Amino acid sequence: MIHKVETELGGRTFSMETGRVAKQANSALWVQHGETVVMVTACRAEQPNADRSFLPLTVEYREKAYAGGRIPGSIFKREARPSEKETLSARLSDHPLRPTFPKEYAYETQVYITILSADGENDADVLGMVGASAALCMSDIPFDGPLASVRVGRVGGELVVNPTYSQLEESDIEMIVTCSRTEIVSVEGGAHEISEEEMMAALRFAHAQAQSLLDLQDELVKVVGKPKLVLEKAAVDPALVKAVEELAAGPISLANRTNVREERQAKVSELTASVQQALAERFPGAAKEIDELLYQMIRIDMRLMVLREKKRIDGRQLRQVRPVSCETSVLPRTHGSAIFSRGHTQALCVATLGSKLDERMVDDLRGKTFKSYFLDYNFPPFSTGEVRRESGPKRREIGHGHLAERAIEPVIPAVDNFPYTIRLVSDILESNGSTSMATVCGCSLALMDAGIPIKSAVTGAGVGLVKEGDEWELLTDIQGTEDFLGDMDFKVAGTPEGITAIQLDMKIKGISFEIMEAALERAREGRMHILSIMNECLAAPRKELSQYAPRILFIRIDPSKIGAVIGPGGKMIREIEKTGASINVEDDGTITIASVEAAAAAAARKMIEDITAEAEIGRTYNGTVKRIMPFGAFVEILPGREGLLHISEMDHKRVEKVEDVVADGQRIEVKVIDIDNTGKIRLSHKAILPKK
Repeated sequence: MIHKVETELGGRTFSMETGRVAKQANSALWVQHGETVVMVTACRAEQPNADRSFLPLTVEYREKAYAGGRIPGSIFKREARPSEKETLSARLSDHPLRPTFPKEYAYETQVYITILSADGENDADVLGMVGASAALCMSDIPFDGPLASVRVGRVGGELVVNPTYSQLEESDIEMIVTCSRTEIVSVEGGAHEISEEEMMAALRFAHAQAQSLLDLQDELVKVVGKPKLVLEKAAVDPALVKAVEELAAGPISLANRTNVREERQAKVSELTASVQQALAERFPGAAKEIDELLYQMIRIDMRLMVLREKKRIDGRQLRQVRPVSCETSVLPRTHGSAIFSRGHTQALCVATLGSKLDERMVDDLRGKTFKSYFLDYNFPPFSTGEVRRESGPKRREIGHGHLAERAIEPVIPAVDNFPYTIRLVSDILESNGSTSMATVCGCSLALMDAGIPIKSAVTGAGVGLVKEGDEWELLTDIQGTEDFLGDMDFKVAGTPEGITAIQLDMKIKGISFEIMEAALERAREGRMHILSIMNECLAAPRKELSQYAPRILFIRIDPSKIGAVIGPGGKMIREIEKTGASINVEDDGTITIASVEAAAAAAARKMIEDITAEAEIGRTYNGTVKRIMPFGAFVEILPGREGLLHISEMDHKRVEKVEDVVADGQRIEVKVIDIDNTGKIRLSHKAILPKK
């Protein structure tokens, strides 16, 4: 039986329907906003996997090319591996869903979001998240929902819910906010240097707008909701719990108060081995339970240390940022480079300049577009002392790179003023928390080191949370252990003028506006502290571009002459590029010349100017004799432009034979004396000779 619910959102109908499609899934929904349609399914395995030590949830987000009326551009003409957009959209749903599952849930679960129709105005990512929450709520899968996501924009000073693509072009905010009834669950987005107060206003607006989507889900659950699967909590032997506590409580307290990470890890490893050995005979087969008990003891002790003692696991104060150091120009032949270090987190960042030919193509449901600025983030295994097979960027790397790219984008100069393609690369050399924010700081320095005229430095800081009941404390600049054992990973990037990017990931079900407001202020303090250190290293862009960066020139020609510049089969443009310059010709007649050497660009420019130049009466040219006829010679005075040098114009005296004055291929100076209505050019050599 088909059930459909709908509401108005952003002036357009938002609807969810179940009972029509994918009936063999545990639950399935047809979600529509405008003419964008998403199908969302939720399925779980029949039996739990007791060996899994983490939530076995997979969220897939896949776009069908036909949704946008397109055929895939790959050689196979079918959808291939997920694009960057698909990967980022999958993360947007995955992150807020995870904290809502019971810890003991061990059934392999897959949420599958399929984009079936794209109207070119309404993005499907927020539809997928709402549909995922609704599908899980309707199913028998234990899920503490509902949750709802909305996109927030601000056009002309007015906040807009789920803005269309055209509205986003005019918006200075773009954020996706996921909410429960009372709290904020996740935030992902960027802005053009807005204040913390403006950010809070946008979050409150998002929360209010999401309520109607939560109502829709409640309506569906009342009608078609299935009874939830009852989970049995694994019983733990009280004697084992007591034995572990007696052996480990004191050593764990000492380990958690050991400030040096390597020493702390060594103590925990030694303790684990000794407890396992001491209890192996008394509790055979309980190694896994002992490891879990030790983990929980370490976690609880660390959290109580923060809440009660106001101390952190590395000895810092709650508001204290780890030691920061910066270096620029660390690589001699790159265009711009920097190493940014904060505690045991270190990023090597490099800026590279290119021409329009180096732009990155994006091929998605909206068609092909090109990016003149982009950032790539790499997280090699050695950064955490691990050994791992490399297989290309994973979801985490794509997500971190996108966050950093978005954070820096508002300060990148417009292409009209700075006609370069800019690629930033962040290679993480050490990782112990907030590598994406280290990337923001390092890439900002690399841009300035390259001499790229960014309007301001950009910095980023992470904030963590420890919350037990009504007690909570924020932690500025969290490291890896605090992220792992804490409740929140909140990242904020921006300039001295305001916020440019924000990302909130929760380990618990959400946070209040009170905590959010305090966290934004704590992040601002951290950013300003880091900025002061960055400014000591490099406070402004270098006055000149790197000597190794390409030089770019622009020429605008009559579009009717593009063919002459390109030449038959590209022959002429290949000839121009022999100068060492790269040439790009636009349909409007704009020609971009890029080269590392200024002389090469100048030579290419002169060739293009000669090709497109018009002959002028009275002007002298140094031409080349192309053909000799009995009545004169045809001389090329401009590329592809010949004129007739008549025998009577070769000398003041009578010339009996053309070959007496010129030879084929000879260079000769001539003057244009006439151009008729058909464009034929008459030349004279005697006009520039002194009269005898």
